[in-house]
Amino acid sequence: MGAERHPAPDHEVVVIGAGPGGIAAGVKLTRAGVEDFVILERADEVGGSWHENHYPGLEVDIPSLAYQYSFARNPHWSRLFASGAEVRRYHVAVARRFGLYPHLRFGTTVAAEEWDEDRHCWALRLADGGVLTARFVISAVGAFISPKLDPGIAGLDRYRGRIQRPSDWDDDYDLTGKRVAIIGTGASSVQITPAIAGKVGSLAVFQRTPVWCLPKPNPRIPRAVRWALGVPGVQAGVHGAALVAVDAVVRTMSNAPMPVVRPTLRAIDATAIRGYRGLLRLMVRDPGIRVGLAPDYGPIAKRPTLNTGYLLAFNRDNVDLVTTPIERFTEQGLRTTDGVEREFDMVVLATGYHVFSDPETYTPGLVVGSDGLDLGKYYTEHGLQAYESVSLPGLPNRWTLVGPYSWTGSGWHAFVEMTADHAVRAISEARRRSATRVAVRQDAHDAYHRRIYRNGAAMRYYLTELNAHVPTYYRNSQGDSTYIRPTGFFSARRAHHRFPFTDYDFDRRTA
Repeated sequence: MGAERHPAPDHEVVVIGAGPGGIAAGVKLTRAGVEDFVILERADEVGGSWHENHYPGLEVDIPSLAYQYSFARNPHWSRLFASGAEVRRYHVAVARRFGLYPHLRFGTTVAAEEWDEDRHCWALRLADGGVLTARFVISAVGAFISPKLDPGIAGLDRYRGRIQRPSDWDDDYDLTGKRVAIIGTGASSVQITPAIAGKVGSLAVFQRTPVWCLPKPNPRIPRAVRWALGVPGVQAGVHGAALVAVDAVVRTMSNAPMPVVRPTLRAIDATAIRGYRGLLRLMVRDPGIRVGLAPDYGPIAKRPTLNTGYLLAFNRDNVDLVTTPIERFTEQGLRTTDGVEREFDMVVLATGYHVFSDPETYTPGLVVGSDGLDLGKYYTEHGLQAYESVSLPGLPNRWTLVGPYSWTGSGWHAFVEMTADHAVRAISEARRRSATRVAVRQDAHDAYHRRIYRNGAAMRYYLTELNAHVPTYYRNSQGDSTYIRPTGFFSARRAHHRFPFTDYDFDRRTA
């Protein structure tokens, strides 16, 4: 009777998302001996943002050696900073190499997650109306959840020209000689601008906030160097040295006393701002454009970018910088608040993403756990928080690979590996104990959050006081900096690999 009343879930583990995190989770589950898992992906291939994005000029912003898994190091990167197409091929190759395709289910969007306390499992309601149940869930939806389809500018539906978005670029559209506008100056705009400037008839970059953009030499990697990178241990050593440097900066910032932090950060920002203005004098001819491109905020208050061609593009006769705010779209183009209307054949909406560190990203009703805990409402009322960035007491059997305070200053692959390790370690222990319900203890969660919030004091000062005037996704609408983990890379990795099992309650359904 009990077996009929409580049938087994459809799968032991469901992973949501097949981007870098989902691939890492799949590999870790396979290595842990878990065979009954499925990876749900809304797109038609693995890679996440690196599959969806294929706009002109797409490249990684950190060296290729730091943008890969420790268990699948690639000695064959063609350039210091790999192209988007090369990164896309890498993810496909890793998924194939580790046998993940039989576990993948493409074209599947999870519309809601509901915890079933009686059965100790999750019911995943799919966009097509289906329901999939799982004992354990690993959410690997990534950092940039979905593009902001509404740029917040009136009249978008009136515009009769072509709209392009970095996440849904139409490669068949011929840009030759076209009048083009780009709205936004984030990472995608910085790459698209120089990539298309030589093809279009005219290009207007509409800027709300100037961006920090440093030159990025991107040489081809010589054959001899690639051979050396194939020697066991070489890539790990180079990457490890870089992580040591990043770790030292983060740890120093999180542990330094605030009376030292405040004047130090003010001095660093002031020096950097002066230095960047000197760089602009070297790279941009027009004095007026130089003034428009000069940030008045610190170099890490917004995501800094690297691209040699971006600043140089403004020396072209067909490229213009527009700093007057946009009032609205018109049928033929855009009208700014000074009454000037410009006509465009194409407008690129490089206006950003809904990010994991924003409470608004978590829609009420999307994830509902035990005792009716609604993740969206909880984050709105209590702020973003999670034990080791991956789990909440009210969400049993569920881990998030990119959660509050999760980014460690490393490449994405390095930190989703460690959060995947945490989830799989907890699942493996549950299997060893024949436990059907695993939830982090409230006291362990609260103690962790107090510590992580205390360590984040310097970052909050930097983002909410020193650079409060600049819009940035490093600071969310609640005035908190939940994007960055203020403990250092190696401390985070140790914690994910060695968290005490006593921080979790392991229970077994008896009915």
